[in-house]
Amino acid sequence: MRAMVYRGPYKIRVEEKDIPPIEHPNDAIVRVTRAAICGSDLHLYHGMMPDTRVGMTFGHEFIGVIEEVGSSVQNFKPGDRVMVPFNVYCGTCYFCARGLYSNCHNVNPNATAVGGIYGYSHTCGGYDGGQAEYVRVPFADIGPSPIPEWMDEEDAVLLTDALATGYFGAQLGDIVEGDTVVVFGAGPVGLFAAKSSWLMGAGRVIVIDHLEYRLEKARTFAHAETYNFAEYDDIIVEMKKATDHLGADVVIDAVGAEADGNFLQHVTSSKFKLQGGSPIALNWAIDSVRKGGTVSVVGAYGPMFSAVKFGDAMNKGLTLRMNQAPVKRQWPRLFEHIRNGYLKPSDIVTHRIPLEHIAEGYHIFSAKLDNCIKPLIITGAN
Repeated sequence: MRAMVYRGPYKIRVEEKDIPPIEHPNDAIVRVTRAAICGSDLHLYHGMMPDTRVGMTFGHEFIGVIEEVGSSVQNFKPGDRVMVPFNVYCGTCYFCARGLYSNCHNVNPNATAVGGIYGYSHTCGGYDGGQAEYVRVPFADIGPSPIPEWMDEEDAVLLTDALATGYFGAQLGDIVEGDTVVVFGAGPVGLFAAKSSWLMGAGRVIVIDHLEYRLEKARTFAHAETYNFAEYDDIIVEMKKATDHLGADVVIDAVGAEADGNFLQHVTSSKFKLQGGSPIALNWAIDSVRKGGTVSVVGAYGPMFSAVKFGDAMNKGLTLRMNQAPVKRQWPRLFEHIRNGYLKPSDIVTHRIPLEHIAEGYHIFSAKLDNCIKPLIITGAN
């Protein structure tokens, strides 16, 4: 099969790999029809995440068709169309029993923190991902779901991470009716977090970024107020002015490890790898939320320390909530929102790239070229 292969920071290519075999009776092999490049894939691409090994195939957002199933799989058969959450999880451990699928204790030797994630380094279990023609899906009766007949494939693939994570980010904010919500980051997750905030009763939604084409999308897709932080001496002062000098009720960090905005912080984290990620967006979130407010973090960070203003968070009495999204937990409500016309996830898709050209896709997405917001990968295995 053809698959994207990691060869080091900024170095990927498409190579021939063996089609993955059934390794356990609960496995399924999925023939991938659509995949996506996620903003958090760029952290791997840039060398930000530890234990990202040469030869690995990325891709935690994918859908496809069941090609083969193990002897214990009961819910699926070859030919079934499925959407696969980015979480690899067992469904039965202490954490899965409590709906914390992203913290499964049985799928990752490093499971003191995160559980398993497809295509996201050996820190997250070492599972090859879906930027390939085929992928092995463990616990096939637990994770995947059939794609509803009425759902478009491009909407389905965005449910496997970006939409579910954005919705989860808004959910973590405990938004109550009339709240002012600020979202840092106008990438796919930030756009979905902003859109989801309205569905949860927000009275005002503000999105902050420094790329004008993404802010335009925040205005048209998420109907949000927007601020370009590059146009202000201090974006925190502007947020205070915009919120009666109190701060927002809820702030969502949808940026994560590679935030721009402070040259020293960006260089020590993104370039020299001295931190687990640039803390700029998270510190801005802490500074711009009101006292007693809530900060929701769904942007990805590495496991090393980051210079976070934890003392300020404590003294302001903030509630900090964060996790990798337990994707499948969000699906029932999101299915309803899509079917009722409140959400059209594929509206944010800007590029459709053949698997053979995925290296160019990564470059376009990483360098923010051609007004790229969300690239989908079209495999030759359709």
